[in-house]
Amino acid sequence: MKKTYNGSCHCGKVRFQALIDLAEGTGKCNCSICTKTRAWGAIVKPDAFTLLSGEEELSLYQFNSHSTEWLFCRSCGVRSFGRGNVPEIGGAYVSVAVNCLDDVTLEELSTAPVRYMDGRNNNWFEAPAETRYL
Repeated sequence: MKKTYNGSCHCGKVRFQALIDLAEGTGKCNCSICTKTRAWGAIVKPDAFTLLSGEEELSLYQFNSHSTEWLFCRSCGVRSFGRGNVPEIGGAYVSVAVNCLDDVTLEELSTAPVRYMDGRNNNWFEAPAETRYL
């Protein structure tokens, strides 16, 4: 069931709300940026995401195909969400960092299904052979 979650960066300058059904699944990837940041995301459509404050605090990082805007707080460095447009996953999206949800319960986190993606080998719809480090 979809639920409205409140989230933020570490210092609280960037705040958002997102309508997410964690039971629909979350994702972890082994591509270079996701591995280095230990990203754990939930994908939502843009209309299910509202940036409440901190637009002016966001810095942008892009690489490779520039299909994703990796946004992070310039004060604390936390990347609480990113956005992009990838036709293979349904077009425009916002990837919400599950670990930045302020009001998620431990039960919700521990029962949220995780789908693993082999981004390192551009095999986005298959899990990598090893996932324990993700």
